[in-house]
Amino acid sequence: MWRQVTSPRVLRAILPAASFVILLAAIFYVQPRAMSYFGMNLMLQYTVPIALATIAQMFIITVNDLDLSIGAFVGLTACIGATLLADSPLLGVLALLACVGAYAALGALIYWRNLPSIVVTLGMSFVWLGGAVLILPTPGGTAPGWVKAIMGLKTPVVPFPIIATLVIGISVHLVLMRSSYGTVLRGVGGNPRAVKRAGWSLLKAKMVMYAAAGFFGVLSGLSLIGLTSAADAHIADRYTLYAIAGVILGGGEFVGGRVSPIGAIIGALTLALTGSFLTFLRISPDWQIGAQGGILILVLALRALIKRQEG
Repeated sequence: MWRQVTSPRVLRAILPAASFVILLAAIFYVQPRAMSYFGMNLMLQYTVPIALATIAQMFIITVNDLDLSIGAFVGLTACIGATLLADSPLLGVLALLACVGAYAALGALIYWRNLPSIVVTLGMSFVWLGGAVLILPTPGGTAPGWVKAIMGLKTPVVPFPIIATLVIGISVHLVLMRSSYGTVLRGVGGNPRAVKRAGWSLLKAKMVMYAAAGFFGVLSGLSLIGLTSAADAHIADRYTLYAIAGVILGGGEFVGGRVSPIGAIIGALTLALTGSFLTFLRISPDWQIGAQGGILILVLALRALIKRQEG
């Protein structure tokens, strides 16, 4: 029984949750007052937009691509939400739908021309940023009232950010990991030849995944302005790093279609808590990105060690 629990495969599966629990315990040790409803809600208030951006990145990684523009895209949708959606809801909805369609078209372009996703999405990051600046040249705007109402929910016992992220993770897990079409979508990253031989369109599958990434990017931008009440073209610049790190911390891999929606959510929670933990340690915000990178490297090193034992 003990050998089964300590097997490399099991250890690799529980590593994301173990990292989260260890970090949470360290926070409670450093700051015992954080062990409360108010403390947890304060530490995790920005978890929802980070989790949504992480899921968006996860869809792209599932098909063996990498999106370096998700942060700029979230910033664009936040600017649209704080201006067009607030002032003219119909126009705002159409603009956001156009953003999702643009992401699907981006996936089609990468597939048709066999272009490297890193280069294409890096270029698109400047496009998204330019669009955001055109819409909102200076920080401002206002979030729609219904968005602020959703993000300001006060749930009993368990803070809303925890409930929301768990619902997101479980929902995506059921669709991507438990449905038959989800198996096909993951197969595009794991064994595209087999998927093609089975009669499925690789182009359509890739467009679906990119569209899903765009949809969750839109939700991330809206949830972010629901917390900040305003927008800025650079409001989510760090989300590209957070999204990639969240997927990797959650057990995802860059190749083979190996991802974990629930693990990605745990990775997002871990990143959110990391910022709070470093703040409690009075580490300057200028150094926090480097410290978060160090934590990511440590987790990756542990995963590599476990994988070597498994092999």
